[in-house]
Formats: sequence, structure tokens, C-alpha cells
Amino acid sequence: MEPGAVHEVTAGSCSDLYYVDTGMYDTTEYGAAYILDADRPAIVETGIGSNHERLLEALEELDIERGNLEAIVVTHIHLDHAGGAGFLAEACPNADVYAHHVGSPHLIDPERLVAGTKAAVGDQWRHYDDPRPVPEDRIVELEDGSEIDLGNYRLRAHEAPGHAPHQVVFEVPEFDAVFTGDAAGIWVPTLERIRETSPPAQFDLEGCLEDLKTIRDLEPEVLLYTHFGPREVDDLEQALDTYAAVLSDWVETVGSTRESLESDDAVVEQLADNVDPAFVSIWGPEKTRAETAMNVRGVLGYLEWKASQ
Repeated sequence: MEPGAVHEVTAGSCSDLYYVDTGMYDTTEYGAAYILDADRPAIVETGIGSNHERLLEALEELDIERGNLEAIVVTHIHLDHAGGAGFLAEACPNADVYAHHVGSPHLIDPERLVAGTKAAVGDQWRHYDDPRPVPEDRIVELEDGSEIDLGNYRLRAHEAPGHAPHQVVFEVPEFDAVFTGDAAGIWVPTLERIRETSPPAQFDLEGCLEDLKTIRDLEPEVLLYTHFGPREVDDLEQALDTYAAVLSDWVETVGSTRESLESDDAVVEQLADNVDPAFVSIWGPEKTRAETAMNVRGVLGYLEWKASQ
């Protein structure tokens, strides 16, 4: 899939919906952003700032004037989801930026968000641009049950704090789909496999499993992953149960490896040095290794927190 290309979402009964591979981290099949060509057009997820031009080009390809974009929506404020929000807000002067109320202050003043991201992603930071602040009067804060009215479509927010306390998933009742953020894992369509996401510093296994119950209760027929792309699910229970098992097994693997080695650094190195070659074939060795190392550090932090309780 060519980064920047615009693809129509044809899964389930989705309509007027498109997605773009943003080419995040110079990879394919990792970062997606969505454009809903509604009465009040919206972008859902913004990628990292360095990829925002691809979204502006996608708007142009879809004949959506920048001044007509009315909503820039993020599932949470991690910079692989919200890093482009400030850039897009500058380019699209009539669009409000929608984010959970816990995270929205960090879009207005992103200094701490940048510091936390640098600590989490390490060398991957070279792929980022420093985010641009979003003006406070352009922010619309969301809570559980908030609805974004796009005219002929609605985005209904449901809190999903296991991955991060500022995460929501968005239900689209009109076509039985859910924008999953990171609540349902990382879907790699070429492999038809789901992979864990457990970054520092707020990963919570039990909370993530509860988030899967939240999605299950919505009964969507399509999962719209930020990582990566639309997925029509014939058996929602099986799809979500599979991710629950992947995530639980991953935490167990990190925990057992920690018991056998002398230091957390050694755990990170061992697991990052033994990545699944199938994912390397899609993302390349650098990104696959960096993703694994980040996810190990997130689980190690979670295990330390659990031990202190």
C-alpha cells in the first residue's frame, strides 16, 4: 500500500469513509487516518506531525476544502494519534479538535506530552515533528457518552482507559463501526494477525481487557484500527477474545523473561532481539524491534506497579 494513497472503506455498511496510510515511521500498514465525508466532514486520527501533509492532500483528492473541514478527532493524545492535530488545525481554520478531557490540556500545551513520548519511543523520535499547540478555543472536550454531530453521521465516544486514561473509542451507529484507537490492538491486514500494544507509561492489562468488553457491548461489524485499517469481523467475540489472549500471553512472556534475567534492560534486549519475522516482513527490522522494545518497557512498568499494590 502506497503511503498517502486514499482508499475507500468498503467493509460492512460503511459509506462516505476513506483511509490513508500515513507512512508513519517510514513503514506501511502501521499508521492510518480516516476521513469521513459527512455533512460536516471530519478527520479521525491525525498521525504524527511529520505526516500531516498527506492528510491535507487526501482532503484535496476528495474535493473537501480545508475551510469546510469541521472536526479533527483523536481517540487519545499519544502523538502517533494526535501529533498532527495542531498542524491540521492551522491548515483547516474552521475545524474544532475533539479529544478526551483528560488529555486535551496536553494538546494546548504539549511540552510534557513531548517529553513523555521521547521517553517512550526512544530513537523513533527522529520520525516525529514537534507538535504544534492547538488553540484552547478550538478544543472540544469529550467524556463518556459524548456525541460529535456530523450531520448525517455521529461519533459517539466511549471511554477506554486501559491503554491510556485519555483514550476513547468512537462508535458510528449509522454503519455499525467502531474507531478502536489502540483498544483492540494492532491489526496487520497482510498477515491477518493481531499484535499487542503495551507502551509505557500507563498500560494496564486489566483495564485493556475491560476495554475489549466495552467494544464487545457495542456489537460493531467493522473495526476501524488506527494500526491498521478497516476490518470486517464475522465473529466479533472470537476477534476480541483472540486479542485478549495475545495481550495476556504477551504480559506473561515479559513477566517470565524478567524472572530469568538480571535486569529490565536485559529483558528488553532479549525480547527485542527475537522479534517475529512475519512482522519484520511488513514493518522492517528497525520498526519491529523498536515497537517490541517499547511494548516490553510498558509491561515492565505495569508489573512494577502491580507488585507495589
